[in-house]
Amino acid sequence: MTARRFVIAGVLASFLGYGSASAAVIGVVAPRSGPYASLGNQVFQGARAASEATGDTIVEVEESCEESGGANVARSLAEAKAVAAIGFLCVETLTTALPQLKAAQIPAISISVRSKILMEDTLRNGWPFYRMAPVEGDEAEKLSEIILDLWKAEPIAFVEDGTIYGRELASAIRQKLEPAGITPVFSDTFRPGQEQQVALVRRVAKAGATRVFVGGDRNDAAIIARDAASENLQLVLMGGDALRAANRPVPLREGVLAIALPDYAALPSAVAAVAALQAKNIDPDGYMLPSYAAVELAHEAVSIAANQPLTGVIGRSSFNTAIGPIAFDEGHELKENPFRLLEWRGTSFVLVHPATE
Repeated sequence: MTARRFVIAGVLASFLGYGSASAAVIGVVAPRSGPYASLGNQVFQGARAASEATGDTIVEVEESCEESGGANVARSLAEAKAVAAIGFLCVETLTTALPQLKAAQIPAISISVRSKILMEDTLRNGWPFYRMAPVEGDEAEKLSEIILDLWKAEPIAFVEDGTIYGRELASAIRQKLEPAGITPVFSDTFRPGQEQQVALVRRVAKAGATRVFVGGDRNDAAIIARDAASENLQLVLMGGDALRAANRPVPLREGVLAIALPDYAALPSAVAAVAALQAKNIDPDGYMLPSYAAVELAHEAVSIAANQPLTGVIGRSSFNTAIGPIAFDEGHELKENPFRLLEWRGTSFVLVHPATE
């Protein structure tokens, strides 16, 4: 495993208010080859752009996504004298890297890994690990919250596609709604990948439902919405993060709701980061802006820390980043659930702001 230094102290540093006195060596860990190479490239591109703004040195370390590679990652970071490391797309890397990162006092910030077991091990062993990604259960938690807020007085149908994702998401939501006295008037499992779902929407309407949770992928949700409209049924559909996918072959209809991660590039906080990437002819896709934000977070933490341990500063501070404010709770998870209520309008999902947000 090798580390490659990438050093830029751009003129944007003074313009954006980042002081050179707090410049630091920040590790960026992501795959360069294999099935996740394109995602790793997004991580590196975002971090490079951020380092130009902050004046930090980034050390790029390849992630093999094998448990045997974690020790090499930790060794490379320690040899480079990194004060923190961001990225980490694979739980396998962290599992074996974190014990050595603890010894080296290098906090690790993942923008991807969602494993609950890894965080349980972190808290038990005192590993310096923080998660900027959603945790398992966040999606169902936010869906339940929004349904309680918006649909509490409405007749609701639950339909799911029988996959592990659809079935478990629907079950988790129902378990959270039942104590509040909310029971669907209709529940069904539909066959995914069909050309039409007219029979399903007719059954939903016959049951009297006007609001429908869809536990399935984007195209199935689009077909259900299309067929409901063709039957002149006024159904409001809501799905999960799986609705953030290519808008084809059947396009979504106006007004379909999703509980999903927002388009970070559309946030006001991301204007400078998006401009920096676009100036290099790079579209701010995928992990680019989370990676950019993670470098900003590490930079701010170093600025605050002085002679304090960086891990403690990260755990008790709030940071302004390209993807919005970030703070962690006592369990090293994001204090604020990152999923948001979105509505399809024209060509994209846009944020909506119910009373609970």
